[in-house]
Parts: sequence; structure tokens; C-alpha cells
Amino acid sequence: MSMTDPIADMLTRIRNANQALLERVDIPASRFKVELAKILKAEGFIRAYRLIDDTKQGTLRVYLKFGPGNERVIQGIRRVSRPGLRVYRKSPQIPKTAGGLGVAVVSTSHGLMSGKAARERGVGGEILCYVW
Repeated sequence: MSMTDPIADMLTRIRNANQALLERVDIPASRFKVELAKILKAEGFIRAYRLIDDTKQGTLRVYLKFGPGNERVIQGIRRVSRPGLRVYRKSPQIPKTAGGLGVAVVSTSHGLMSGKAARERGVGGEILCYVW
């Protein structure tokens, strides 16, 4: 099976697991996806992530975070730039998500980072997704 957009696949798996109130979700691993998981953890949207080694490419296990009474921490997750329509922004134009409560994930020349970090460092790049 050929996958044209592995990042959209990762976000969809997280979105579906979050809707189903699952504790964890397994995703085929890559360095890019690990960096994305690192940002989601740093911003407080997931509890943890772990790289599980197998004979193939490995599996990224993401542990979702829920509040008291099983309320979802991730209210929404949306892919912005995609293979058919790339979205690039300069640092002052990187949007704030959900009035500053969410995060925009940006792929820059300095690596993957949150929109806030990209604005602070003065670097623009490709807007990958919004999480709120």
C-alpha cells in the first residue's frame, strides 16, 4: 500500500483514537513523526510517546492525554499544508491557533518547531498542522 501523506495519516490516527477515548495509538515510525510527537508532548497535548523497534521501520506509540472525567485535551487537529497545496509563511505571518490556546506546527530550516518558537526565532516555513 502506497501512502502519499504519512503526516496526514498520523494526525488522522491521533484524531480517531482521541474520539474513541483510546489510551494509546500505534503509528508507523519515522524521524519526522518522532519530532512531531516531541512537539505535541512539549505543548501538553499528549502524555508521552515511545519508539518501539521491530524488524521493519519501527512503531511510534503515542499515549493520549485526557483531563478529569475523560475530557479530551486535544479538541481538534487539522492538517494545513499537504502534498497538493503547500502552505508557507514568514515568521510574522505564522498564525496563532485558537486564540493562542492551540499550536501551529511549522517545518523550518532549523527543524520542526511550534509556531510560537518559530516567531521568536524569526524563521518562517511550511505550516504543517494546527492542534487545539
